[in-house]
Amino acid sequence: MSTAASAARVRPLTVATWIARAFLALVFLGAGASKLAGDPTMVAMFDQMGSGQWLRLLVGALEVAGAIGVLVPRLSLLAATGLALLMLSAAVTNVTVLDASPWTPLALLVVAGFAVWSGQRLARRRPLPSKA
Repeated sequence: MSTAASAARVRPLTVATWIARAFLALVFLGAGASKLAGDPTMVAMFDQMGSGQWLRLLVGALEVAGAIGVLVPRLSLLAATGLALLMLSAAVTNVTVLDASPWTPLALLVVAGFAVWSGQRLARRRPLPSKA
């Protein structure tokens, strides 16, 4: 297979991966900022969980760090994995503690999972830099 044909086949996956990363960055930057800023809804939710406000601040900081990390190619796989784990725990918390719907965190988990999967596929296809 020629290089041009290979690049044409990879391009849609590359575009989809960057769209997923940008979406995750926007969502988690907003969500993390609202937690860090002390949005009354977030404060009340973490009070209802009984975990204390330290967890709100920790989750907010992790969401902001993940949002930034998914946009940095060297960090994107780690950041997307971290965001996926956060969303898995959010879905479990929604069902077991908050008696709320798990669908939003599960949908974000799917997007983060796609970012991890596609990022790994793209990393395997990237040629290693030559030592000149």
